[in-house]
Parts: sequence; structure tokens; C-alpha cells
Amino acid sequence: MLVFLNMEQIPLTAQKRTILGRKVKNLRKDGLIPAHVFGHKVKTEHIQVKVGDFAKVFEKAGETGIVDLAIDSQKKPVLIRNVQVHPVTDEPLHIDFYQVNLAEKVKVNVPLEVVGEAPAVEKKIGLLLTPVSEIEVEALPADLPEKIEVDVSKLENVGDEIKIKDLKVDRAKIAILQDEELVVTQIGELVTKEMEAVEAEIEAEKAEAVAEAAPEAAAEATPEAVPPEEAKAGEVEAKTKEEQAKEPTEKLPDQKTEEKAS
Repeated sequence: MLVFLNMEQIPLTAQKRTILGRKVKNLRKDGLIPAHVFGHKVKTEHIQVKVGDFAKVFEKAGETGIVDLAIDSQKKPVLIRNVQVHPVTDEPLHIDFYQVNLAEKVKVNVPLEVVGEAPAVEKKIGLLLTPVSEIEVEALPADLPEKIEVDVSKLENVGDEIKIKDLKVDRAKIAILQDEELVVTQIGELVTKEMEAVEAEIEAEKAEAVAEAAPEAAAEATPEAVPPEEAKAGEVEAKTKEEQAKEPTEKLPDQKTEEKAS
């Protein structure tokens, strides 16, 4: 794993900007990008740069290279902190430049670049997974790495991995601000068409079993239907009992009354 340092300061010319708000659309029509410069203990400045000039600088500097920004002949060391782009055309809409103090450390995200060929991939044993594409570091502006290469040529088996602690970085100059145990590259299991077919078959069998069990469960939950003949007989029996209940009960003569009459 190699670290590429940004030793060169890349020049870029800009002009102070007086057009603000929605009117900046007119700047873009003229081939200019609205931007501003900010920083620690620095007053924010509104500027504009040419589209073509910025594209060349951004390609070289990225977000970790020091840009020697000249604003009306006044030079300032800056980093390209953020670039807003159009969601469809990817054209830059706005740029944030962060003015740095060359004697103070700054925090930036540095991209990781995979190099080499993993034996596990060459032998079709597994797949190369890269869950992390950049890491946050802190360093003096002149010591900021352009990128960090991740050599995967020793990853031979499924489960082999490279963690942040394995990256060869000059820790005396560059502090990594993320968990050292974080995995940046690893070899995962190779998913073949045969494996996909088997998994699909298993899922289909599960779905079929669920579909077959549904009617049985519904039948158990539904009360058993009574045949029409039995239902009719039951209604007649119930009606007869009801009529019997309504008939007057014969009253037995009072024993004392009978004795008196006799």
C-alpha cells in the first residue's frame, strides 16, 4: 500500500463575485461557476471561476491537493472542499474552497485505490469486495495524501481481508481518524449461476409449502357446514319444543276444595 503525497500547489485564477442569489444562473450561461472561500478565522469571500480552468485543476488536485488560488492577484492556499453538480448533466453548479493555514492540520477524506490482482479472484475462488472507498485523515496541508493504494495481491482465500491498520501510512505525519479494525477490502464467497439456481429452487419450494398450507389452515378455522337435511330436522325439533312450552299446563284440583265439596 503506497501513499501519494500532494507536494505541488496547483494554480487557479478567480475573480471576486458581486452577483448573488438566483442571478448566478447568468454566470453559468457565461461559462463561470459561482464559488466562495471560507476557513478557520477567515472571512467568507464570494468568487467566480471559469468552468474550463476549474475542470483541469480539479482533475489534478481532487479534494486533497493544495490549490494556489489567485483572487485579483491575491494568492491563497485552499482545498476544494465541496462541488455541487447538476443531477442530470453533472456540470458543476457551485464550489466551496477551504482556505488553509499551512502550519495547521486539517481533516479530509482520502480515496483508496485498489491495485494488483487478488489470487482468489484469478482462480475464481471468491469475489473482491471493497466496502470502504475512502478514509478520513488529519495532517498538515502539505502532508495530505492524494490517495492510498491498497495492494490485494496477497488475498488468496475466502475471508482474507485488509484492515485500516494494515495500510502503510506515515503515522508520524498522517493520523487516521477511523477505527483501525475497519475492513477496507476482503474476499467474499463466489456466487455462481448454479448456486443462484439452487437458492431460487429452495425459495420456490418454501413458497409452494406456504401456499399448500394456507387452505388447510383456513379449513380448520372455518366451522363445519351442516347438511341441509340435518339443518331442517333441527329446525322442526326446535319449533316443536317451543310450541310445547307455550301450551297451558293442566292445573291439579286443590285437595282441600275436593274434601269440602264432598
